[in-house]
Amino acid sequence: MAARGGCIRRVGVVMMAAALAATAWSSVAAAQKKAAPKKGQAAAAKKDEKKGPPSAWVKLCEKATAVNKQKDGKEVKKNVDICLTHHERLDGNTGMVLVSAAVRQVSGQSKQALMVMVPLGMLLQPGMRATIYPKDQWELAKENKKVDEKKLKAIKLSYTLCHRAGCTAETEATPELLNLMKSNAGMLVFAINAGGAPVAFPVPLTGFSASYAGPPIDTKQYSEARKALMQQIAQRQHQLIEEHKKQEAAKGGPAKGKKK
Repeated sequence: MAARGGCIRRVGVVMMAAALAATAWSSVAAAQKKAAPKKGQAAAAKKDEKKGPPSAWVKLCEKATAVNKQKDGKEVKKNVDICLTHHERLDGNTGMVLVSAAVRQVSGQSKQALMVMVPLGMLLQPGMRATIYPKDQWELAKENKKVDEKKLKAIKLSYTLCHRAGCTAETEATPELLNLMKSNAGMLVFAINAGGAPVAFPVPLTGFSASYAGPPIDTKQYSEARKALMQQIAQRQHQLIEEHKKQEAAKGGPAKGKKK
């Protein structure tokens, strides 16, 4: 419990650092604004922007083919719709995914899943925890102030898959969990790094409810916006490398002259 309390006390610092990376989200989120198919929806979106910050979530859907085996061993193919109500936070300098979260819905399946991905290098056996914060406690946490842990809701996730981008943990997105995500302000994900220390990943819940209940955005526009963002980040990396080379050359030039 002491380790958890220490983590919560450091949440404000983590959120401040994450806020710098959050700027990467704006370019991708632009796809959501372009996807409103009706004037009424566009007006509603504009009205929502005046009320508060833009959504940190988007809904992406695609069609897929599921293969199921019957009792006699025969395979039956069935077309299904898979939707992800998705949040992603990128590092504005490297393009690396710092944390992503998604609720997965598959047509014909009653159960849904909450999936959270964190970078590689975390210990898998302890699993992952997430804590959901109501608005007042989320604001306190962002200011690095003491929170009332009795008002927080803890969730346990189990790792299911690791790949080059990171490791994903899942838990069932029960109606209770979905209601918590819809009605609260933020979720703090805790993983344990290779050194045994807890690492916190903040996930805002702003806009989750509307994105989850609403229509999906245009997947092509989203992909193009994300690709453009990655190109911007790559260009920024190149500029930083060139600037570093110039600085090193400037430092080395006079030193070589003195040596002569």
